[in-house]
Amino acid sequence: MKNIFSKKKHLWFIPIALLLLAGVYYLPPVHSRLAWRVDDAYSRIKYFFNPPDQADFQLEQTDNFESILATTRAEYSLTLTPVFTRTPTSTPIITFTPTISPTPLPSSVALSGVKYESQSGHNNYCGPTNFSMALTFWGWEGNRSTIGDALMPGNRLDKNGKAGDNDKNVMPYEFQDYITENVAGMTSVMRYGGDIDVLKRLTAGGFPVIVEKGIYELDMLGKVSWMGHYQFVTGYDDATSEVIVQDSYLAGPNFHINYLEFTNSWRAFNYLFLVVYPEERESEVIDLLGALAEPDTAAHIALDRAKKEVATLTGNDQFWAAFNVGTSHVALHEYIDAADAYDNAFGLYSELSTEITSRPYRVMWYQTGPYFAYYYSNRFSDVINLANTTLNDTISKPILEESLLWRGRAYYMAGDTQSAITDYRAALKVHVNWDPAVQALQDLGVQP
Repeated sequence: MKNIFSKKKHLWFIPIALLLLAGVYYLPPVHSRLAWRVDDAYSRIKYFFNPPDQADFQLEQTDNFESILATTRAEYSLTLTPVFTRTPTSTPIITFTPTISPTPLPSSVALSGVKYESQSGHNNYCGPTNFSMALTFWGWEGNRSTIGDALMPGNRLDKNGKAGDNDKNVMPYEFQDYITENVAGMTSVMRYGGDIDVLKRLTAGGFPVIVEKGIYELDMLGKVSWMGHYQFVTGYDDATSEVIVQDSYLAGPNFHINYLEFTNSWRAFNYLFLVVYPEERESEVIDLLGALAEPDTAAHIALDRAKKEVATLTGNDQFWAAFNVGTSHVALHEYIDAADAYDNAFGLYSELSTEITSRPYRVMWYQTGPYFAYYYSNRFSDVINLANTTLNDTISKPILEESLLWRGRAYYMAGDTQSAITDYRAALKVHVNWDPAVQALQDLGVQP
């Protein structure tokens, strides 16, 4: 009995020791060196017990996808009549004739003057790095950090040279806004519905192209896992059927990718591409874009392709095609049709196998089309549900500012102003001084 009391007498040391350890951990020199290791361990533990690819994007209004898919396949054997639109007055699909010059393209192009940059040393820096390459091609004197510090402040290097990891992605519109506000004489154009031909026309005309696409690699759990990635296209070679890209992540400069492989990975972003160019050369870019020069026309072309692909593809590719139907409708401001399409896509998602290749659970890290669709269809509970799943089940910490912003907007429309304010402020902790969240708070008469 004496030994038991003797042991208990010394137990008071344990909480004191824990407090001392916590205090030491949060000393700046120690914290800056250990925090990323703790975060990594936390992520691994959370993902082990709650695999993110097991999460389902649950919605309240989900139609029977299989019946719609069967109808789609039946109709595509005869016609290209839209299937995913509920609105009878939706704009019909039209066959567009490009207005580009019939001058034959060279069999290969490799643009010179490209200043390659790697994203190494920074987390999730493919966006700033590729846009830096796009601007330096035209003589801009900045670099990846110039853009990254402005658009991804949570990922800056600390005084010990360790990069932050708050921001997982930068949206294309943010880069476009950055160029408009900070790079005199330069502008950009973004379109959905790209293909190999438009990449060839643009690069042959002297204009490199940024694309947003998907890549697959092994994750920390050993599965093949999908994530988004920007690449800078600077040429092509018809003899080998390859696109030439500057890959900031793994492959490096002047990397060649087969046309089909490139297109398949491009599908995940509805074949989105951006061209950065001097303002005085806009007419050249418009001519080279051909049928894609007009945004709504490009969205219709992307919509037509997505519907055909839904009827012919399987697995992850079919999910992306179905998702692209919604994204194209959002680009056309057809939000109810878009919501229906996203319902179908998430229905497909729930049926994907997770044995070897994980489901693309990061989809909402990079794309916000479903938020637009459900919000502007007055489906505020679905915005909240989708954001909850994204923030709580697909990522180790709730640090996606776009999801926080949209959930805040939906909370406000549902009458929960305090939760909206909390989410807006949480978004600003992830992305300091982020204009949409600042504006949302100011609209409520609240200081950021």
